Order: sequence, then C-alpha cells, then structure tokens
Amino acid sequence: MATRKMALDDFEEFVRHKVEVEKMTHPKLRDLFQEQFPGEKGFSLRSIEKFCSERGIKKTTKIDDDDLDEIVSRAVSCVGPTYGRKMMTGLLSSHGVQVSQNRVGDSLGRVNPGYQSARNTATSHQTNPVPYHADYFGHKLHVDQNEKLVMYGVTHVTAVDGYSGMIVGFTSMPIKNNIEIYCNLYNYNAGLHRPIVLEYGLWDQRRIDQGKEWVLMLHVQETLAHLRHNTCRPPHLQSTSKQNHIVERMWVEINTRVNYPIKSCLVSLETAGDIDMDCPHTKYCVSWFTLQVVNVGTTIVVQSWNSHPISGRRSRVPFRAMIERNCAVQIDPTLLPDGDSAVNNFESYGGQLTIFSPFGEDPLRDHPALVTQREAEFHRHHPIFSDFFHTVVNGDFSLFREGILSFIDISKNLSMQV
Repeated sequence: MATRKMALDDFEEFVRHKVEVEKMTHPKLRDLFQEQFPGEKGFSLRSIEKFCSERGIKKTTKIDDDDLDEIVSRAVSCVGPTYGRKMMTGLLSSHGVQVSQNRVGDSLGRVNPGYQSARNTATSHQTNPVPYHADYFGHKLHVDQNEKLVMYGVTHVTAVDGYSGMIVGFTSMPIKNNIEIYCNLYNYNAGLHRPIVLEYGLWDQRRIDQGKEWVLMLHVQETLAHLRHNTCRPPHLQSTSKQNHIVERMWVEINTRVNYPIKSCLVSLETAGDIDMDCPHTKYCVSWFTLQVVNVGTTIVVQSWNSHPISGRRSRVPFRAMIERNCAVQIDPTLLPDGDSAVNNFESYGGQLTIFSPFGEDPLRDHPALVTQREAEFHRHHPIFSDFFHTVVNGDFSLFREGILSFIDISKNLSMQV
C-alpha cells in the first residue's frame, strides 16, 4: 500500500498515528489517501483493513457510554425504530465504529427505550425451518423482486449469495423490466456502478422464481455457463417464490426498515387527497420522488446487513464470509454483453422479451432541457434526499409531503412550456 512518495516504514507510522492517535476510521482513512494520492492503486477499504490487521493497527481507546449513546442516537434518527442490536452493530461497523452487540443493545435501550420496547414485543420475528446448504460464495445466487410499493411506481430487485448471505446487488425501478434488471444488476448502467459478475465473479447457479422478467439474465448465464467453477450444476433453477427462501428473508428487512414506513406516508397522502394516483402526470412524479427516497434507505440496509453478524450454526458476517471463501469465477469483461447486445443475441435465438408499460406519463419526456431544469429547480429547495428518508422512518411525514408536492408543482409549471 505504500506509495512511491512514502517509504513503507514511514507509511506504516503515518497510518498508525491516524488510527491509534487521531482515532480515524478506515473509511475516512481511505478517503484521505484517495484525495492525497489521486491515481494511486491500493487504497480501497478492503486493502486498508488488511494492512491494519496485518500490522496490529487498531484503535486502543474504548468508546465510552456517553460517546456511544451519541453515535447510536444519531444513527437512530437516520434509520428509525426498526434497527435492533445486530443490525445497528452492522450499521456502525460499516462506518468504521467497532462495538460489541451487547454494548450496542444497552445503548439502544438508553437512547430510546420506547423504540426498544416496541422491537422486543414485535410479533413479526421470522423463522425459516427449511434445510438449506451452499458450499461457498459463488455457489448459489438468489434473485427476486419486491412489489410492496408497486402501486406507487417502485419495484425492487435484489441478488443475494446463498453461502454468505451477502446482498451483492440491489436496484429499484418504476416497473419490472428485463433489460433494466439485466443492465442494473449485471452490466454497466451509464457508468454508475460495476456489474456484480465483474465485481465478484460468475456464480455456479442462479435461482429465481418463474417470472418472465428474468429471461434475459438467464440467457446470458447460459451462454457463460462453461466458465463456472462447477459446470456439473444446472446454470439456473426456477421455483416458486416461497422456495427461493434465502432472498425472501431479505425482504423482511427491506419492508420493515424502508417500504412500510414510506408506504404508510404515501397512503396517508393519497387518502387526504394530496396526490391523485389516477393522474398519469402525478403517478410519474410520485414514482420518481419515491425512488430517490427509497434508494437512501435501501443503501443503508444493504451496508448494515453486509456488515452485521448473522447468528446460527455457522455464525458469520456476510462480507467477511465472501472474502474468506469466494469461488465465483472472474471472467474477461469483454465476454459480458451490454444490454443491446444481450437483447439482440437473445432474439436471434428466437426469444421474445415481455414489454411492460411505463408508470405514469412524464410530459417533459421529449424535452431533455426542461427535465434538467426541473431537477435543478427541485434540488435548489431540497439539495439532499436523505432528510426525506430520515424523517419519514421516524414517523414525521411533513417533509416527505412537502418534497413530493414541490416536485409535482415544478413539473406541472414546466409542462406549460411544452
């Protein structure tokens, strides 16, 4: 990890001072190095964690209860009442704060005993008695969709590794769509993210339900099947949603922590007559705004889940289990077709993709300059979407209402110029 400008011993001393004396977290250390040494490789979060672990560099001062309570209180104000000691431990860990589950649980009780009491008395604890086995990370990839917010133009799709329980891909869209699912999860989407196949490797088997929205993804999996770690397994299996139980477990987390609070708010707005879901223009605006807010919450859940300890026969933290036993096969990036190429190849074999209707109607769709102006005007009044999420999950619907009505009004005003 040492740079050309700094000897290894000096670099180690620098890192040790930052971590042990200045109490800098690994994510902040990564940001510091990437800013100071632009273009240098080796400054990923994983590289920094490995470097510190090998040299015994770690914070030596225990966080006292008052500081911990302040950290936990800020976290609760962001994510609401549904994060118990394990998910909260994962959330703190994902931000570089390492504290035991027991101390986090005690802090949650001190910070907001009402929230803790509600969690302890909740009757929604889910159990899964179905036997399940995966041999390694890269054995089974479970993919599924969630339509709890479909009436408001939000559909989630997630991909979960069966061995580690790690959420390796998550995307939300207005309406389920073969091409968008493939591009968002498995290929480049306007340069916004790295596809999971190139990030982690090629899984032996993809498990999905019997919906038609997966056919493009499965077609590409079949064309690459000869490159898998274990080619004796079928490249994919389709079953009922209930049998795809590993990924179904994830929806409990997403629904409780994101979908249900936001849906309660949207239902109250519709009941009060603030939004008219029979109006195509309003439908589009509600979907656009809700997707932005939902993305804040799902990002937090994914980060927290992947860093939290999963209890059971094989107790583990998902991202660590991925690192320890990753047998997913790395492939040449040129072998993974982009969206258009995948569609053309699929149709050349006689395949036909299901066409889904859009959600609502954007009157500015054919006027990109006005679309840009709409978003710019909205962001002048509401520069970040996280505030909408943090307030709504804590039961305050006022800011969410203000934001969604503001976007509708701006859109209507600009549509008069069309």
